[in-house]
Amino acid sequence: MAEAETEIVPDSERRGLIGALPAAARPYASLIRLDRPIGAWLLFWPGAWSVALAGNAGGVASPRGWALIAWLALGAWAMRSAGCVYNDIVDRDLDRKVARTRLRPLASGRVSLKGAWALLVAMSLIGLVVLLQLDRLAQAIGLASLLPVAAYPFMKRITWWPQAWLGLVFSWAALVGWPAAAGRVEPPMLFLYAGSIFWVIGYDTIYAIQDIEDDALVGVRSSARALGRHARLGIAVCYGLALFLWAVAIHDVRREWFALAGLAPMAIHLAWQVGGLRTGDGADALMRFRSNRVAGLLMFLACLVVGTA
Repeated sequence: MAEAETEIVPDSERRGLIGALPAAARPYASLIRLDRPIGAWLLFWPGAWSVALAGNAGGVASPRGWALIAWLALGAWAMRSAGCVYNDIVDRDLDRKVARTRLRPLASGRVSLKGAWALLVAMSLIGLVVLLQLDRLAQAIGLASLLPVAAYPFMKRITWWPQAWLGLVFSWAALVGWPAAAGRVEPPMLFLYAGSIFWVIGYDTIYAIQDIEDDALVGVRSSARALGRHARLGIAVCYGLALFLWAVAIHDVRREWFALAGLAPMAIHLAWQVGGLRTGDGADALMRFRSNRVAGLLMFLACLVVGTA
C-alpha cells in the first residue's frame, strides 16, 4: 500500500531526477516540483496554441514563431515553479493536515520560509527575463496576470469552485501568445482563452478527486466536492464547452468547415478521459489528469495545421 501511494504522488526525494541531486538541493527541487513537470506543460500549452493559431499573422509561420514558443516554454516552467513555491508558502499549515501534502518541504520543515521566498524571487526573475523578450502589449497582458495568480491559493477557502479561478490563471498564456506573435488582440485568442478555462476546470476537477476525503476533513473546498456523484457529468460539460469555444476560435481563422476536423483527436481524447474515469479511484484520476499533457499536444497540432494552412 505504501509503495502504491508513493507511485501515485511521488513526494519522495530518494529517487529519480531529484534523488540524483546533492542532498542540500533536493528539498528546493521538490518545492518547485522538478520531478513533476505536468503543471509546466499545462501552463505552457495555451500560449503555444495561441502562437500556432496566429499562424501567418506572425505565429509559427514566421521566423520568430518557434523562438517565441521556446521562450513561452521557459516562462511556463519558471512561473509554474514560482507558483508552486508561493502556493506552498500560503498553504503550509493546511498541507501539514493532508496526507498527500504533509511531506512537502515547507510543511515538513525541510525548507525555511526565508529560503522559500528566496527561491520564489529567483524563479520570478527568470519569468521577468522571458517577459522582456515580448512586445509591449504582450508584456502588459502578462503583468496583468499577477493579481489573479496571487489570489489563487486563497480561493479554496472562499469558493467551492477554485478550479474556475485556476482556469483564469492557467489559461492566461493564450492571451499573451497571440499579441506576442501578431502584435494585436483579436477574437480567436479570446475564444481560445475561454475554451482553455473550461478545459482547466475539467482536468483540475479530475485532479481534485484524489483529495476529496482529506479536503472534507480540513474544510478545503473544490469542484470535485461540489459536484459529488455528478463529477463525471460536470467534467463532461466543461470539456464540451471547451471544444465548442475552440471550434469558434478555429472557425474565425479558417471559415472552411473541414478545419474543425482538426479538433477530432482532442475531442476523442477528452471523451476517453471522462468515459473511463473512476471517481472513487485516486490513481485513475491522477493518470487521466496527467494525460492532459497529451491533450495539449493534440490541440497544439490542430492549431498548427489550421494556423499555417
